[in-house]
Amino acid sequence: MKRLFLLAPIAALLAASAGFATHASATTLMSDPDVLYQSTVSPLPGNLPSLGFQATQTSEFGNRVIMTKNALSLGKVTVTMSSWACQSGGGTTCATTPGATFTEPITLNLYNPPATGTYVPGSLIVSITKTFSIPYRPSADNVHCAGGAWLDGTQCFNGKAHNIVFSLATLNIKLPQDFVFGIAYNTSQYGSHPNGCDLVTGANCPADSLNVALSQDPTNVKKGSDPDTGKVFWNTSTATDYCDGGAAGSGFFRLDSPTATCWGVNSPYNSAPFYVPAVQFMET
Repeated sequence: MKRLFLLAPIAALLAASAGFATHASATTLMSDPDVLYQSTVSPLPGNLPSLGFQATQTSEFGNRVIMTKNALSLGKVTVTMSSWACQSGGGTTCATTPGATFTEPITLNLYNPPATGTYVPGSLIVSITKTFSIPYRPSADNVHCAGGAWLDGTQCFNGKAHNIVFSLATLNIKLPQDFVFGIAYNTSQYGSHPNGCDLVTGANCPADSLNVALSQDPTNVKKGSDPDTGKVFWNTSTATDYCDGGAAGSGFFRLDSPTATCWGVNSPYNSAPFYVPAVQFMET
C-alpha cells in the first residue's frame, strides 16, 4: 500500500516545504559527542512535513533507532512538532496573536528493541509525560499566500515547526544502543484518554491540529542510524493506514510494516529518501 494517505494532512505543506532538507547543514551539534542520534533539522525551518494524530486516528508514533553508543545517562530528547492550530478561526480566517501558545501533555515512551522475528517493541524501559507550551501557527497571510497559509520570509506554510525538549538528566535513564521510541498525546477522539474537546460547542481544540514533524532518511539522519529504513513504529486505529493494509493488525504500537515499505518521500513511496520522525537524543 502506498503512503498516499500520509499526504492528506500535509498536502498543502509539501509543495511549500520542498527542499526543506537544505536547512540541514552541519552545525555544532554534529561535532558534539553527547549527541547519540539526530534526525532533527537545523536550523529549524518554518515548518516540516508531519503526521497529524487526529487526522490519521493515531495514538502513538515513533521509530526504532540505533545510537552511536549506549546512553549511560540520557540527558535531553528533542522532538520536533508541527502546530497547525490557529488561536481563532481557520483557513483564510486564521488569526493568532504573536507569541500565543497552548499547553499539551506529551508522553515519550522508550522501549527495548523487538525480539528477533517480531514486529512489536520489547518491554517498556520508561515513560515520561511533560506538559509543553506549543505555539499556535501564525495568522493567515492572504496577500502573499493561498489557502490561509502564513508567510515565513519567502515561503508559505500551513503549520509551524517547534522543538519540544524532554530534560531527563536527573532521572539517570540508561538506554541500550538499539531501542524503540514512541511519542503519544491525546486528541479529541484518539490517544490513551481522548479528551472529547470536539464535543464541546465552540471549543478550540488545538491538540487536534498538532502533528509530529518528519525529516528524511538518509539526508537528515546525522548521528546514529535507522535500522528499518522505510518503516516506522505506529499505532493507528485505521487498518488501511498501515503499509500492509492492516495485515499485521491495527490499534496497537507496531512496525509499519513487517513485510511492506512505503514511507518514501517521492513516488513510488517505497523508495529513498524515507520519512522518519524528527528527534534527537543526547547523553548527559
